[in-house]
Amino acid sequence: MSDSYEHTRVWQDGPVTIVSLNRPDKGNAISRRMAEEVQRAMLAFDADPAQRAAVLTAEGTKAFSFGADVTEPPELWRAVPNVGWQTSKPLVAAVEGWCIGGAMVLAMMADLCVCGAKARFYYPEAKLGLTGGMIAALPSRIPHKIAMEIMLLCREVGAERAAQVGLVNEVVPEGEALARAIAWGREMAGFAPLVTGAIKRMVVDEILPRGPSERWALQGARLSAIRESEDFREGVAAFRDKRPPAFKGR
Repeated sequence: MSDSYEHTRVWQDGPVTIVSLNRPDKGNAISRRMAEEVQRAMLAFDADPAQRAAVLTAEGTKAFSFGADVTEPPELWRAVPNVGWQTSKPLVAAVEGWCIGGAMVLAMMADLCVCGAKARFYYPEAKLGLTGGMIAALPSRIPHKIAMEIMLLCREVGAERAAQVGLVNEVVPEGEALARAIAWGREMAGFAPLVTGAIKRMVVDEILPRGPSERWALQGARLSAIRESEDFREGVAAFRDKRPPAFKGR
């Protein structure tokens, strides 16, 4: 499945799709291409009825990701669960090594997260002078004061503390996060999808609040889909040709 991807690696383990950030020489920094590929891979996963759960991970144990690639700034929202792509199927993040900046947003937006013993979570944007703002949803997922410590004091959080405050579900030995995440995915694949899907959608759509940047990105995603649609191209062509448009709703 990975033939058409350059900055990600995508494969299936039975009913579980694994999408792996694949720029280990760059600390798996999220490039524009990578964000687009994650979005495309996850949309394909959601559309495949045989695939019942997904894992978002990264190549190597040095870093899940150093965050957005500043040399090739991505539209990061494209890679973010529940923003750039939607699915009612369970998503597990498997984190090894450093998880920095925008990469923390990817991990925190997953339904479940398992990390290796040497994982470290870090949001240094207040030191850098730039933020995308979607990290503002962190206090809805872990205790408020801990979230503010991470965001305002730029404190690093190790694996054990991440588990203690609820940022991750479980800490496993270094290098074993992916295997555990796949095992969870295969377990959930055996459950009733209507039930797991309904529970997830109720939590995501009705319980967890959305931050301002997240809401903005969602609207941007909807408008982007319109700009990229067949109907938009048809509307432009019809206007140019001075004829009534034949819209198809796609």
